[in-house]
Amino acid sequence: MHRFRLGLADLATTWFACSPIQEAALSLRMWTHPGHYALQMPAFERLRPAFERLDTVLLRSLVSEVRWIPDFLTPRPTGPAPDFRAELALVRALPPERLRPELEQTFRPHGQPLPPPLAAGLADPARLLARIADALEEYWEVCLAPAWWPQARAVLEADLVYRARVLAQHGAAALFADLCHRLRWEDGVLSIDRRWTAQDRDITVDGRGLVLTPTFFAHGVVTMIGNDRAPQLSYPARGQGAMAGPPAPVTTRALELLVGAPKARLLALLAEPASTTDLAYRLGVTPGAVSQHLAVLHRTGLVTRARNGRSVLYSRSPLGDELTGGPRRP
Repeated sequence: MHRFRLGLADLATTWFACSPIQEAALSLRMWTHPGHYALQMPAFERLRPAFERLDTVLLRSLVSEVRWIPDFLTPRPTGPAPDFRAELALVRALPPERLRPELEQTFRPHGQPLPPPLAAGLADPARLLARIADALEEYWEVCLAPAWWPQARAVLEADLVYRARVLAQHGAAALFADLCHRLRWEDGVLSIDRRWTAQDRDITVDGRGLVLTPTFFAHGVVTMIGNDRAPQLSYPARGQGAMAGPPAPVTTRALELLVGAPKARLLALLAEPASTTDLAYRLGVTPGAVSQHLAVLHRTGLVTRARNGRSVLYSRSPLGDELTGGPRRP
């Protein structure tokens, strides 16, 4: 059991971020444990030819048999929407003498020796660190950044808007309960049930702030903590099914007759928040065409919009839910 002790000031400074380098590092699990993340398999199978041209031996070696990766590959975000290169600079800035302990705490607790590429590289830790960072950067540039990340970012940003709404409308207890069934909030303590480890830890946040980051590559909440690390939790993102490819929107003929087929399809997709770019991709049309229809739907009160960083995310309003017969959201 891990327990985060949060005062009122700590709770007030709890915030959300979507981290590109976290998703890049955690996505390495797709190449070592693909069956664990079935919703992401179609997208990553499309990326396989590009991935196989990279330093796959080194990249795969960074994932342990139990899917752990070194914590230094997922630095704590410095803002709600950090840039990949800025985060990669934090990875490169790791003091070389810390590389061995970082790697050992990933593999040794489960009796696994360091993989040969890492064990051999530790003869020159500075060079090994540079190789790891270079390989991760190439993986990002070749596989993820061109098409995967823009769509992934839209899904993650939609998750953040949803979580902010839950927190504002229902409070911290409802927020944490909705993030993961292993989380419990009570009397200023956020408890995480970690049945796979016998070690109990009590962490006093003590003004450092708690960062919550959605991810595609976890089935439950994941902690990244240490004596010199500010606390961070990653949790499964909502709406992951959208990453499998454009869905076939389900609409009724009556709704199409009322608002037109394009607007009916948009309303069907907006059960979860989405950006104009994401909607255009999923519908196979231009962002300009989507913007025109969204403007009409917004003026008529069928959709709402909220800004998240540089993106504007749209979702169905309660009236839109009534019209489509869709579920009411928190």
